Amino acid sequence: MLIKCAILLLILISNVEVSAQLLPQFELDTCRTFESLEAALESPEKVFKLKLNRNKLVVFPKEIYQFINLQSLDLSKNRLAEIPDSIQVLQYLQEVNFAKNKVVNFPQALTSCKHLKKIVFSQNELDSLPNSIGNLMKLEHLDLWSNNLSYFPAEMNALSRLKVLDLRGINLNREEQDYIKNLVPNTKVHLSPSCDCAK
Repeated sequence: MLIKCAILLLILISNVEVSAQLLPQFELDTCRTFESLEAALESPEKVFKLKLNRNKLVVFPKEIYQFINLQSLDLSKNRLAEIPDSIQVLQYLQEVNFAKNKVVNFPQALTSCKHLKKIVFSQNELDSLPNSIGNLMKLEHLDLWSNNLSYFPAEMNALSRLKVLDLRGINLNREEQDYIKNLVPNTKVHLSPSCDCAK
């Protein structure tokens, strides 16, 4: 009986490990993309990629928290004004896309998702980045194109794996642009021509 219990426990542990594994990029790129909450909720543990763009969402769907293995989330082209702090429960996220929403505050809780490699926040209304952005040690791509950003924390210099930083469409003077380039010297920084006009 004791042996049977031990075997059952090992099976349960191995199942948990399998269901909570991080997918390598090539597997994530090719696995099924769920495009409706209804379909995803039929087998929540199998949802690795969720794409709910152009759904006219005004609030972050709470159902998403059921997808414990979620690694790619696309909520672009909606009407979201904020991303809730509870997003940090999705600890296996590798890429998120919140482009073309109405988000004003970069969600600090997102910086607790330590596996993030790609963040897209283009065409929102962000005005600053949190100091904790330096916690995203695996971040490779950060798209902030066309926002109202005026504050870039010194902690960005901890983003040693960052390959691409897109800041086009943001009014920055030459001094600000040089400051950003010095923060991430090994990163390809995309910038619009410098603007010395008053902000």
